[in-house]
Amino acid sequence: MPRNLQPLHIAVLCAVALASCGKQDAPVASTPAANEVVVKIGASAPLTGPQAHIGKDNENGTRMAVEDANAKGVTIGGQKVRFELLSEDDQTDPRIATVVAQKLVDAKVNGIIGHLNSGTTIPASRIYSDNNIPQISPSATAVAYTAQGFKTAFRVMANDGQQGKVLGEYAAKNLAAKKIAVIDDRTAYGQGLADEFIKSAQGGGAEIVAREYTTDKAVDFAAVLTSLKGKQPDLVFFGGMDPQGVPLVKQLKALGLNAKFMMGDGGYTPKLIELAGTAAEGTYASLPGVPPDQMPGGKEFAQRYEAKFKQPIQLYAPYCYDAVNVMIAAMQKAGSAEPTKYLPELAKIEHGGVTAKIVFDEKGDLKGGAVTLYQVQQGKWQALQTMGGAPELKN
Repeated sequence: MPRNLQPLHIAVLCAVALASCGKQDAPVASTPAANEVVVKIGASAPLTGPQAHIGKDNENGTRMAVEDANAKGVTIGGQKVRFELLSEDDQTDPRIATVVAQKLVDAKVNGIIGHLNSGTTIPASRIYSDNNIPQISPSATAVAYTAQGFKTAFRVMANDGQQGKVLGEYAAKNLAAKKIAVIDDRTAYGQGLADEFIKSAQGGGAEIVAREYTTDKAVDFAAVLTSLKGKQPDLVFFGGMDPQGVPLVKQLKALGLNAKFMMGDGGYTPKLIELAGTAAEGTYASLPGVPPDQMPGGKEFAQRYEAKFKQPIQLYAPYCYDAVNVMIAAMQKAGSAEPTKYLPELAKIEHGGVTAKIVFDEKGDLKGGAVTLYQVQQGKWQALQTMGGAPELKN
């Protein structure tokens, strides 16, 4: 390798090694029964760092699906199958994500659930595509993920084109925001969602009075918010995740900036309310999909999840559960867990999931994905409006 790339390469490998050492709930290898076929499901999300609460939520949902499938005694092509979960920590770092992706490829996984963030999903997706391994993201919403043209890339929730459109329309029309300030964290997710929001809000007649940038590591927003205060926006939109959303909304209120605050799905978490406290009151956010109590299997899944993990769902666990089961359904239709054999079935699958009826379009996006708007009211997220919806399954 070129000499000037050696330190970066070594740093990335060291970071992955440290993350692996610190991981819990690693899969335990066991000898399969003579009549069993082992199918490896790879997964990746941030299991350490500021977004670990969301990453563990993804892992929990994936693990539930794997354990349920093993409990049912799933057969593929007439053979009994035992699924094994190989879960890796990508630390929300695009460089580490590619190392993790290659590690999972080398482990000969049969499919990938993940990654969580668009910024890690997109670079990793090329590695999976190059190795013909199907990848279903339960949470990466950036339009760019499926726009690359990879036949191996799928997702089970609405994308940011759909989500940003709904958020922008709601801000301009329902909230009558005439002057809007936009901040994003410069990640593939945050910037992409902010771009789509701006297009939609402007289409609704709103004026974007400021466009500011930060990072997904920042915690001090005083300078940005002070500059915004003079522009007197009716609403501040943030494209990013809850580790930045918490200090941002707290500092916004502390500065006396009299503006509504809105985020996408990265802000719709119990953690944002828990950590922001009363500052979170009135915050708006969205989540692709219908509210959990309106999902086909949402209530039962939520009850089982909380009983098993002793905590509520953070964000994407039901979508992870569906991603695994859609993948298994494609394997069963193909009569094989070999990636190249079940991939064609995955592309044309019609599956009744916990979250929705899942049908993919030609890009691998969920057809007709719904998006729901929420607001924090009296310390709880309350659903306001759902737009869109998945198609009915064929008989």
